[in-house]
Amino acid sequence: MAPIKFSIEKELVNPTGRQLGRAGTLETPHGVIHTPAFVAVGTKATVKALTPEQVKSTGAEVILANTYHLYLEPGAERIRSFGHRHDGVGLRPDAVGGLHKFMNWQGPTMTDSGGFQVFSLGVAYGKELSKITKITDPSQMIALRSLDSEVPRLANIGADGVSFRSHHDGSLHYITPEKSIEIQHDLGADIIFAFDECTSPAEDFRYQEEALERTHRWAKRSLDHHHSLIRANGGINKQALFGIVQGGREESLRKRSAEFMKGLDFDGFGIGGSFSKDDMETVVKWVNEILPKDKPRHLLGIGEPEDLFMGVENGVDLFDCVAPTRNGRGGTLYTSRGKINIRNAEFREDTGPVDIECGCDVCKNYSRAYLCHLYRAHEMLGGTLGSIHNLYFIINLVKNMRQAILDNTFIQFREKFLDKYF
Repeated sequence: MAPIKFSIEKELVNPTGRQLGRAGTLETPHGVIHTPAFVAVGTKATVKALTPEQVKSTGAEVILANTYHLYLEPGAERIRSFGHRHDGVGLRPDAVGGLHKFMNWQGPTMTDSGGFQVFSLGVAYGKELSKITKITDPSQMIALRSLDSEVPRLANIGADGVSFRSHHDGSLHYITPEKSIEIQHDLGADIIFAFDECTSPAEDFRYQEEALERTHRWAKRSLDHHHSLIRANGGINKQALFGIVQGGREESLRKRSAEFMKGLDFDGFGIGGSFSKDDMETVVKWVNEILPKDKPRHLLGIGEPEDLFMGVENGVDLFDCVAPTRNGRGGTLYTSRGKINIRNAEFREDTGPVDIECGCDVCKNYSRAYLCHLYRAHEMLGGTLGSIHNLYFIINLVKNMRQAILDNTFIQFREKFLDKYF
């Protein structure tokens, strides 16, 4: 029996005749996710600066944690031990365990595979390089690739896995697809991901193809080991495994990857980064026109409002991104009329809420002037309140997109929102 159940409630009515977008429900062992949905990022088993109760108050239904970081600290086995109780004789399974009990979050959870760290500790290490780029000039791509020999890496990729040095203490570690799945089984998230290689958008076709074939081999190995661990556990399966579609900016590679992943028995699919910001919509269309309609799709690492609208319209069911809380800690706050820097002097006397159209606890109870003071005074509460507001804003923006699909008003809602936001 599958550990999750995905149901489509209504498809998007689109004037072009395409019906990739949809509103649905994703049932997990720890609760229902109403899709499309924005996933709060709790990298180290915490959404930075917020308690789980505060995260829940934003409307969040699911949290994603980071396999790499939790493997290094505090360790997957230690987190797994929180899923057991001592009855005087030995350890016995508890009702709620692992990551859920460890971080006091009873709702659905996800963990990534650690594949992004292949990118961030490898080709991107020490460089101003993102998996999403605005660079389209080939000469700029070549310049970026030339930096690769000038900056040492913390991660090195081989055929069987990735060796890397801990950013904490320099200790050497080796992650294989099997090891990634074992770590994620120990963490106990409801939805886990196959081990993959997230490449740089600056890589040429030859390397993108080489990395894609490696990702495909790792996907099959991840799936096989996931099934072997389930068999070893008496056939009990409480975790859904998603395969990740890669292929960079290349149409042929993206479509090849989508076809390959479609042919494997995954419970859902992730769409990996490594494309130009301008290419994102095209890449998502290529992939979602191929992936099976009856399984959920997660666009990894995407969180800006315009990109969320694009993803929803093109059949994405889940999104995650650190941007809302990272921006919140830095004083960049979302409003219905665009982002503002709450530190600016213009807000020192402003008695209004951050956004008059927002229903979060921050906008109900605090003024722009007070938040401006907190940030300028370097008070920790500023980052907390800013993160609550931003997370609420993004989560509920996607909730409103979902409702607009149900109401047949998505296109009008998108145009009205973006006209004001920009």
